[in-house]
Amino acid sequence: MKKRSEFLATAKGGRSPRRGFVLQAAESGREPHVGYTVTKKTGNAVERNRIKRRLRAAIRATGKNARAGTDYVLIGRRGALSQEFTSLVNDLADCLAKPRLTPDPSHRHRRGPRPRPNKAKSPTVPKNQG
Repeated sequence: MKKRSEFLATAKGGRSPRRGFVLQAAESGREPHVGYTVTKKTGNAVERNRIKRRLRAAIRATGKNARAGTDYVLIGRRGALSQEFTSLVNDLADCLAKPRLTPDPSHRHRRGPRPRPNKAKSPTVPKNQG
């Protein structure tokens, strides 16, 4: 997966968080595609690239478990660097076997601007006219 629109469409699907990654999945109606992303707050470029390489290797090891008609996005976390590779592969295999394709309704993440807090207004005192 390379286009931003594909990543955004997959982000509207379900999420499966794990220690080393978050797997997003959404139905697409075509053969499975996988996208990788790691945010800058995860670390410097060297660490981000190492995370992506580990996730790609894990997908190669478990790619047969991917469901047809589903797109996946793997969001790398720093835990992917310290986690045992076999554990990472097992987590990914579990997620691919039973991906959440719809958003979790109990997920409390808000999308959009946050409401502004009401500032306590001081009572208005009428001015003396005279």
